[in-house]
Amino acid sequence: MSRASSHALKHPPVTAPSEPAGATPFPELAVAIERQRRRGRGAQSNQSGRFEAEARVAFDDGWQSLDDLPPFKTTVSLDTSRKVITRNDSPDIGFDRSINPYRGCEHGCVYCFARPTHAFLGLSPGLDFESKLLAKPDAPELLEKELAAPGYEPRMIAIGTNTDPYQPIEREHKIMRGILEVLERAGHPVGIVTKSALVTRDIDILQRMAKRSLVKVAISVTALDPKLARTMEPRASTPPKRLEALRQLSQAGIPATVMVAPVIPALNDSEIERILDAAAHAGVKEASYVLLRLPLEVRDLFREWLMANYPDRYRHVFTLIRDMRGGRDYDSQWGTRMKGTGPMAWMIGRRFEIACEKLGLNKRRSKLTTDHFVKPKRNGQQLSLF
Repeated sequence: MSRASSHALKHPPVTAPSEPAGATPFPELAVAIERQRRRGRGAQSNQSGRFEAEARVAFDDGWQSLDDLPPFKTTVSLDTSRKVITRNDSPDIGFDRSINPYRGCEHGCVYCFARPTHAFLGLSPGLDFESKLLAKPDAPELLEKELAAPGYEPRMIAIGTNTDPYQPIEREHKIMRGILEVLERAGHPVGIVTKSALVTRDIDILQRMAKRSLVKVAISVTALDPKLARTMEPRASTPPKRLEALRQLSQAGIPATVMVAPVIPALNDSEIERILDAAAHAGVKEASYVLLRLPLEVRDLFREWLMANYPDRYRHVFTLIRDMRGGRDYDSQWGTRMKGTGPMAWMIGRRFEIACEKLGLNKRRSKLTTDHFVKPKRNGQQLSLF
C-alpha cells in the first residue's frame, strides 16, 4: 500500500513568480502542510532551504495518507558554537556586537527577517524555523571567557536582534538569565529586544543594572488587534501582556522602549498612533519603528500567509510595499532598508513623529555606559596582591 510521498527535485524550491497584470493572485503557492498539522504556527509551508541540492515537497499519492502525519512539535537541539558574541559592521544599526542564545524562534512571526538563517543549517526557513530550535546552554560560560580575553573592549551588546531571547523555551533553559548574570558581574552594558512578557521574570537583575546605566529594554508591539496579532505572531505574548511588561519595566526604573515593528502597510499601519498612545500610558518614554522587510525566503512565506489569511488585501499590501521599496518587494540598501522610500514611507514616518511629539516620547534618549566594566577573572589567573 502506498503511503504519503515526497518528491525530490534537482532544483531550488519553487518560488512565487511576479503576479501578471490583471491576473488573479497566483494560487495557493504550494501550501503543502495541512492546517491542523501546523496549528499554532506562523508559516504555511516548509520548503527546503535555498542551499539544498534537492527540494522535497509533500504531496498526497491518492491514499489520503497525509492525514496520518503528526503535527509539528517543537524540538530543541544543542548549538555547539565555540563563541557567543557575533560581530557586524552594518552602518545603519547602533551596535557592532550581539548575542543570540537560540537559533530559530518558536514565536513563529511570519514576517521574521531571521528566517533565512535556518537555511545555513540545512533546515527550512518555514515551519522548521519555528519548530526545530537550537539552544546554546554554555552561552554564559563562553561569554565570560570572551569578556575576559586580552584586548576585549566593551561596547553595548545587543540581544534579541535576530531571534527572541525570551521565546517560550527560555522558561526551561534560562540561558538569557545566565547571560544577564555574567553581564551584571562584569558591569557590561546590554540592549534587549523582545516581544515576550517573560522579560519581567528578570526585573531583579535588570533593575540593578539600570541603576548603573547598564541596560535598556525594547518590546515590539506589532498590533493591538488580538486576531491580527495572534495570526501574525502565534506564540508570542499577547499585546496586553506586552504593554503590561512595559509598565512593569518603567515602574522599576528600567529604560523601556516600545517598537512598532514591523509596520505593514494596509495591515497594521493604522494602529501606529494607538500603539504609541497605549505605550505612553504604560510609562514608556521612548519609541521607534521599522518597516516590513522581506529578504530572501521571507517574501514568499509572507505571500503564502497573506493569501491564506487576508486574500482580499494581498494586492493592496504588495502594491504599497513596492511603492516604498523602489518598485521591488525588498531593497536592502543601507540607510533605507528600515524605513523605505517614497511618499507612503514618508507619510508613515511623519505620522510616527507627530504621534511621538504629542505624547512626549523621545524627548530624551537613555544612554548606557562602559564605565563599570571589569574583566572577569580567567580560570587559573593569579589574583592581584594589591
